[in-house]
Amino acid sequence: MRVLVIDGQGGGLGKSLVTAVKERFPLAEVLAVGTNAMATGAMLRAGADQAATGENAVVVAVSRADVIMGPIGIVIADSMLGEITPRMAVAIGQSAAKRVLIPVNHCDNIVVGTADASMTRNVQSAMDVLETLIR
Repeated sequence: MRVLVIDGQGGGLGKSLVTAVKERFPLAEVLAVGTNAMATGAMLRAGADQAATGENAVVVAVSRADVIMGPIGIVIADSMLGEITPRMAVAIGQSAAKRVLIPVNHCDNIVVGTADASMTRNVQSAMDVLETLIR
């Protein structure tokens, strides 16, 4: 199973996801792509098996992933203060991989109908979903 974690800005959510995947699914291969070097570095330090940065890295990596994880903004062009390019959002949306998206109400995108859970709880919920996908 190849899990791709995509994050931007400071990479805090991506770092949490990489850590959680590696702890709960030690045999999973975790690829990390940051929209910037800071996010990539955070995910690499968290234990990602491979890491890269930028638009083309996202476009290439989504075709190699079984599951894509990250904040919901990764599928919205120009979100995350412009770090998600239209090309990135399209590549992620058109990927054959399953997408596990964490609701994050930032950068003018507000997700309604979701519980007001902590980021820690959302990461745990994402791991529960990933477990059903790995089986």
